[in-house]
Amino acid sequence: MKKALYILIPLILVAVVALRLKANKETSQQRVYHYDKEQPIPVQVDTLVLQKTAAAYAFTGTFEPNRETKLSAEVQGKVDAILVETGTRVRKGQPLVQLDNALLRYQLQAVNVQIEGLEADVKRYTVLVDADAVQGVQLEKAILGMKSAKVQRSTLQEQIRKSTITAPFDGIITAKLTEVGAFAAPGVPLLQLTDISQLKFTVTVPESELALFQNGQTYQLQATAYPDVALSGKPTMMGSKGNVANSFPVELTVQNTPDLKIKSGMFGEVKLQATQPVNGIVIPASAIVGSSVQPQVYLIRNNKATLQEIRISERIGNKAVVSSGLQEGDLVVTGGFINLYAGANVRVQ
Repeated sequence: MKKALYILIPLILVAVVALRLKANKETSQQRVYHYDKEQPIPVQVDTLVLQKTAAAYAFTGTFEPNRETKLSAEVQGKVDAILVETGTRVRKGQPLVQLDNALLRYQLQAVNVQIEGLEADVKRYTVLVDADAVQGVQLEKAILGMKSAKVQRSTLQEQIRKSTITAPFDGIITAKLTEVGAFAAPGVPLLQLTDISQLKFTVTVPESELALFQNGQTYQLQATAYPDVALSGKPTMMGSKGNVANSFPVELTVQNTPDLKIKSGMFGEVKLQATQPVNGIVIPASAIVGSSVQPQVYLIRNNKATLQEIRISERIGNKAVVSSGLQEGDLVVTGGFINLYAGANVRVQ
């Protein structure tokens, strides 16, 4: 009897677990949503008609400073004083940082004393040589010594001049990278100076629209942060190499406002004047599916969705002009793309 229980009890437990797992599986399957492919998918559509649309173009880009540099010392020394703060507007030649030059000034004083003595020696030896009291070689040595001392004085004066770091151009101090007491050395940045009186505005233009930009022409711009401020710019650089999307960079030079309202890093937009009206089938860009190389749209035919390849001749803002693939009167899907596929049953909302 005990042996039979040892065999029956495990079998009963296994059977209970198996029944429980089967019940859980059935419950889980009942809770899972099963998509019915035969159920019509609600979509929004547009009926295509021929229309005329003026071609207006807008390209977004970023404002960048005309000039920007990090200032460093040409001679080494301890920072004695920083004469500006971040945000200070400075002029070309204005002192910005003063390095410790006390030792150089002491050396200059010593050289000046040496030059005074050599000048006196030259005068004295000149009189003695004229009187044949000394040899001329002594006068020559005194003259050479005086010239050498003057070169040393000029070197010290240049080092003292370079111990004061000045602004190379008008601009704004946009970064302070050192403090008083720090050690300055050639190549170590101390301040960052940015010139935004003129700005560079760079946009990326598709190959098909690159001809819209011509050197010498003026184009209207606006900053996203200040849409009421009218700006204008001229192309100064046309990219000679495109990116993977076959678009090219175009750089425009823009004059900033007198109060320098437009800052480096702001976003903006350049707008081009409209061309002649385009007559054709125009669809919303949101209706296009597929890639830019092989654009497609969904058409409704006999209450079913059909994928149709199209050819786009021009993009105008958020619309696209279709040159082939569509006809007037076609129903093109403009919304409701979730779960939509070729051959799906659809219901127009």
